[in-house]
Amino acid sequence: MKMTFRWYGEKDVIPLNYIKQIPNMSGVVTAVYDVPVGEVWGDDKIMRLKSLCDKAGLEMEVIESVPVHEDIKLGRPTRDRYIKNYAENIRALGKAGVKCICYNFMPVFDWFRTNLDFKHADGSSSLSYSEADFNKLDKHNLRLPGWDESYTSEELNGLLNDYKGMTHEKLFENLVYFLNGIMPACDETGINMAIHPDDPPWDIFDLPRIVGKESDYDKLFAAVPNVHNGITFCTGSLGAGRFNDLPAMARKYAKRIYFAHLRQLKFVNETDFYENGHQTCDGDVNVYAIAHELVAGGFDGYIRPDHGRSIWGEQGKPGYGLFDRALGAAYLNGLFEAIEKEMKK
Repeated sequence: MKMTFRWYGEKDVIPLNYIKQIPNMSGVVTAVYDVPVGEVWGDDKIMRLKSLCDKAGLEMEVIESVPVHEDIKLGRPTRDRYIKNYAENIRALGKAGVKCICYNFMPVFDWFRTNLDFKHADGSSSLSYSEADFNKLDKHNLRLPGWDESYTSEELNGLLNDYKGMTHEKLFENLVYFLNGIMPACDETGINMAIHPDDPPWDIFDLPRIVGKESDYDKLFAAVPNVHNGITFCTGSLGAGRFNDLPAMARKYAKRIYFAHLRQLKFVNETDFYENGHQTCDGDVNVYAIAHELVAGGFDGYIRPDHGRSIWGEQGKPGYGLFDRALGAAYLNGLFEAIEKEMKK
């Protein structure tokens, strides 16, 4: 496996040289953030990112993400142009040495939490989800944590209206259409597409979610068997669904898991949870068992510590501070080293 770290480009408050100082850190997971969704990134922007990473001694082999335009998800007539642009981005990234693209196919929201500043007893904070708080939201005048700057109220309501009548079956058909459209570019470049699970893995605001459990993956691989069609195994997203057996899924799909987001969450009841430190003892995600089954199943992809707490007074993007994710990387490094050595005996 290769340990990586999410980096939000030149505007990220965490400099690349700090990331490089984390033990066993091979590279960063980044993207071009100043091009409208659906448009071609341009070689100059891609190579600028690669140059910065190279100078810091870090690889740029994983992109998270090349966003999928809503017209593709909606199956509109304009989708073919956006799919063509997407394939062009794949080819350009392949020239830059990228090997994996993490993406999602979630309508409108690619993650959802009700609180970005849940307070822990020790003074740290993290993201959390409360069903009661979700039910209080005015679905006709949404004000959502983390999304207020992404859409105006009018844009958000317009998008939600566009998806009225969208079924799980139709959304899945649109995903398959998209993948079939870009697989030739993946075959040319060797780039693996790693779909991120829905977060959380259930329908919200009447928007269908189609990638959140084992049967969804089975259906996806049957529809698009190409080896470049793979998974981002996010333990926080999948773990929010208590119906998922994450260690079993890690073993079953290990060779189609090209990217793993390993993080922890702790349930406070059947529906509500908060995110916590990465160690197995800190929550309800059995990080050790997942790592064990990944290694046993032949996983040979990229890993990154995901959603850390805000600790030691650090101020920054919720879930994406330096300190706790660095601690998470150290824990995961030790976990995988021990498991790999034990299995070689």
